[in-house]
Amino acid sequence: MAHLTDTLLLLVLLTNFADLAASRLTFNIRAAAAQGILLGLLPLAIHQPWSGHSLGIAIGTVAVKGVLLPSFLMWAMREATVRREVEPSLGPLSSITAGVFAVGLAQALSTYLPQISANVPQLLVATSFATLMIGFIVLTTRRKAMSQVVGYLLLENGVYVFGLALSARVPLLVEMGVLLDLVVGVFIMGLVVFHMNRELESLDSARLTELRD
Repeated sequence: MAHLTDTLLLLVLLTNFADLAASRLTFNIRAAAAQGILLGLLPLAIHQPWSGHSLGIAIGTVAVKGVLLPSFLMWAMREATVRREVEPSLGPLSSITAGVFAVGLAQALSTYLPQISANVPQLLVATSFATLMIGFIVLTTRRKAMSQVVGYLLLENGVYVFGLALSARVPLLVEMGVLLDLVVGVFIMGLVVFHMNRELESLDSARLTELRD
């Protein structure tokens, strides 16, 4: 199962780079959905044998991160009638270069931390840090509000990956509460995006300065 875990973590990193390279918002959301499904499979690969706890986390993660939130974001994007990211602060090549530096830094940082458990691969910690940093890159270099929501999701996914190392010690109710907070946060941001497009006829977050009472 260690080989399967490493494969899933590498695929998570690839979805991060897919978000960095994408210029179409639909592809951003689909990449985030694919990452959500991969994250849902991780608890089953890491924690053996399977338990009700790990199954509950896996099912809840796939349902929320892989299906519910991406579907809501696709609806919000269709309502906003926007398909492409226009003039991001960093182009695809520069974004990927920044992502490579983030992965290298994450790997370097993970080597300084003690191993949490014999069942937790060191790559998990590096993937967690890399996903956090790449989420921050997406959040700060994209101008469309919808892309920034995807960046927020990546940030939360990085926290989730790190939390998998401790999931055996955390009650399932707490894990479900965190997922519920994520759902509420994304729904609020989606509604903000919808009303922002209606009032400003744009999803460029720089235009929020034009709002008045």
